[in-house]
Amino acid sequence: MMVVDPVMMKSSAVCLCVVAAFTAASCSKVVPPPPNETAPATFAVVLDTTRGPVQVEVTRADAPIGVDRFYSLVKARYFDGARFFRVVPGYVVQFGIAADPAATAKWNVPIKDDPLRVSNTRGTIAFAAQSVPDTRTTQLFISLGNNQQLDAQNFAVFGKVVSGMDAVDHIYSGYGQKPDQDRIEKEGNAYLQQDFPSLDYIKTARIVQ
Repeated sequence: MMVVDPVMMKSSAVCLCVVAAFTAASCSKVVPPPPNETAPATFAVVLDTTRGPVQVEVTRADAPIGVDRFYSLVKARYFDGARFFRVVPGYVVQFGIAADPAATAKWNVPIKDDPLRVSNTRGTIAFAAQSVPDTRTTQLFISLGNNQQLDAQNFAVFGKVVSGMDAVDHIYSGYGQKPDQDRIEKEGNAYLQQDFPSLDYIKTARIVQ
């Protein structure tokens, strides 16, 4: 699928069979990810990035399906080491493909869409998706500008950066959209460290009180 928007995922990034690049296993042999836990009504997550800490405040009522997936991913430490692989200054910074390809494959199962309740304004966070319904998996984006035009595409906001937006603004953007999502999924950080060594990344992502 042609990537028509920087917050879209490539079509190969989402598959109901979760076919990893290194296996030809059928759907019947795929081990499903752990079930999504029910998140608290509100909570905060600190992304300790190479540009500094970024705190995201999350409200489950805004997008409960997406929030439960995000909460489960953070608890599983899925984002630790994940690179910010796509940055469009003034628009979005995108991340959410794991450092380890095995982790990406494990969680690469779509969730249903949430209805849009909060506009995509500066500092908000939402799941990236394909241009068809119910294709959210693990990829996220933070809006660097006011992106209300994304509301019509139903990118359901589930949280907002409440501190550390200056760090988000300074995430390395020199590679633009060059890193290939398919290769990141197949090779993980080994590919990015070799070909895009200056990418900023999340050292840890933790739930805080």
